[in-house]
Amino acid sequence: MDMMSERASGARICVPLCADDFEGAWQLAARAHAVADMFELRLDCFDEFARADRAPVELIQALRPFIRERTRPLILTLRPEEQGGWSHLRAEERARFWRELFARGEAPDFVDLELDLIEGLGHEALDWSRIICSHHEFLESPIDLEALYERMARLPARLLKIAVSVTDAVECLPIFHLLARARRDGRQLIAIAMGFAGVVTRVLGPAHGAFLTYAPLIKEGATAPGQVTAAELRDLYRIDAINRETQIYGIIGSPVAYSISPQIHNRAFASRNMDAVYLPFETRDVESFIRRLVHPRTREVDWRWRGLSVTIPHKSAILNLLDSVDEAARQIGAVNTIVVEEDGLRGYNTDAEGVLAPLREAIDLKGARVAIIGAGGAARAALWAFKREGARVTLFARDLPKAQPVAREFGADLQSLAEARFASFDLVVNATPLGARGANEGRTPATAEQLRGAGIAYDLVYNPSETLFLREARQAGCRTIGGLSMLVAQATRQFELWTGEEAPVDLMLEVATRALEKN
Repeated sequence: MDMMSERASGARICVPLCADDFEGAWQLAARAHAVADMFELRLDCFDEFARADRAPVELIQALRPFIRERTRPLILTLRPEEQGGWSHLRAEERARFWRELFARGEAPDFVDLELDLIEGLGHEALDWSRIICSHHEFLESPIDLEALYERMARLPARLLKIAVSVTDAVECLPIFHLLARARRDGRQLIAIAMGFAGVVTRVLGPAHGAFLTYAPLIKEGATAPGQVTAAELRDLYRIDAINRETQIYGIIGSPVAYSISPQIHNRAFASRNMDAVYLPFETRDVESFIRRLVHPRTREVDWRWRGLSVTIPHKSAILNLLDSVDEAARQIGAVNTIVVEEDGLRGYNTDAEGVLAPLREAIDLKGARVAIIGAGGAARAALWAFKREGARVTLFARDLPKAQPVAREFGADLQSLAEARFASFDLVVNATPLGARGANEGRTPATAEQLRGAGIAYDLVYNPSETLFLREARQAGCRTIGGLSMLVAQATRQFELWTGEEAPVDLMLEVATRALEKN
């Protein structure tokens, strides 16, 4: 029974079923039925399939009810450890199971066989119309994907699957080149970049010819690094509506895994019924990313780019990669927003507006004594904004030689953070990443003892909403302001620059608040 004709329109989402036994797999399938177009039954997760002493016929008998009563097209997979799975069975033991399955005519819609296993089987009689020939590459050193594809394409398998680990979004380019080649060759291909940096291939892949995209029901059910849940693909990224004309937006930086900007902007796009998607792009090689993926004169992909958010550590480095920048970005020396136009890239800085937004009703900045901790892109935007408001600004940094040019450029005083006491300041701003979700979580640039006597403590970190810096400040008796309002203020300005429309401010604030509560 071939069930492929019954799938819904749009991208195919295949939900992996990884459970200890068939009962658990049935329960997962029932819960995932509404969001799944297909299921992948991961036999390597099953306890009974891990034992070499079980005869293939016994395993097939145990499997038969699941295959016969399936309600979605089904892929069977028995992935060995060296290919990213959990099976300890040797190649010959796995081959014996698959031979018996095919001989008994029990194979479901698809069977995923590893390339080396297929080559080991030689020219045995296989039902190629059901076979996915797969290879997973976990080495960080690049491999020749074109050569791998050609090796696999010599086989008559119905589907080819190539999955490679990546650590930078630039490394996803070969995946999209392979998808384009497979379309030209008339071959059906599943091509995936694994890891968070590869999320773009999971979201955009189907629109560029990928036969399916894998997505677990919940994050804990992921069977490969970087998988996005099925609900996120359907509801957040609206994968069924994505096509090759969809406008592409995103955030570039490292790290971006904890950014809630995709939630904010994708919900905003949906509220305006825009054919647009906003993606996280994990990259440390910003020059290659802009040159090879984004810039209209040099990019290697025919995507409908419209805009980018820029975050740590690229806000200053990206200036030299743009065709023009606005006056604020030029004076600040940092860009957090890019508008992609037909003839080039335009840079803007909306951080400065964002920094001031939550302070308008909290403090009169003219003549106020303001301490800014940090000397990076966010600190530069804050310096520029506060100086324009007439504040008296002192910059605090650990690395004074590095911070000296910044303080001099903006006419600010400079002091060592190690010896800082903030009792004489009306406002203390954390413009460092200390306290942010990830490696810096649980850290603070200033203690309660240092902050005692200050007026307002303002943390530009927004995730988590409750940082150690804010807790220390409250302990010191300071009023506190978190970074959420700044994030939403700069995001609404980004939306307006990209689209020319008024941003749905209330919705964006609501989405951001909910996203942080979930975190």
